[in-house]
Amino acid sequence: MSIRRATYDDIPRIMEICGEARCIMRADGNMAQWTGGYPSEEVIKADIDGCVGYVLEESGRPDGYFAFIPGIEKTYLSIEGGQWADDSKPYCTIHRLASTKTSHGIAEACFEWCWSRCRNIRIDTHGDNRIMRHCIEKFGFTYCGVIYLQNGDPRLAYQKL
Repeated sequence: MSIRRATYDDIPRIMEICGEARCIMRADGNMAQWTGGYPSEEVIKADIDGCVGYVLEESGRPDGYFAFIPGIEKTYLSIEGGQWADDSKPYCTIHRLASTKTSHGIAEACFEWCWSRCRNIRIDTHGDNRIMRHCIEKFGFTYCGVIYLQNGDPRLAYQKL
């Protein structure tokens, strides 16, 4: 599996991947995450423009997508029910991790790639996203508390040092 920066040419496939990921969530009982067309094409374009959007490929075809963002994440400035494992060092955040129904090992490949580039990573997910929570915990992220998105929705927050 290879990982490369996403391009505008990848957008139709990325939107398909995100649609499949949404279907996976719904089939597993997660009805409240990625609603209202999120992530939109505009969000993906912003990732690409910011050089933070990546595709995971097998056999030359994207099967996964994620954003890997260095720097402060505004929604992580306040955390409830716990605390960040380390709030003093620079970190990177993983957002919008998505894969297809038939792909395997996307989360692990993403986490390994990100970990090789930054040794302080944060990620969040919806409480109903059992699949993502399992992947996050399996890779050794530590649960830190609850953060709130800009729209007020709560998310479980994790960090790996």
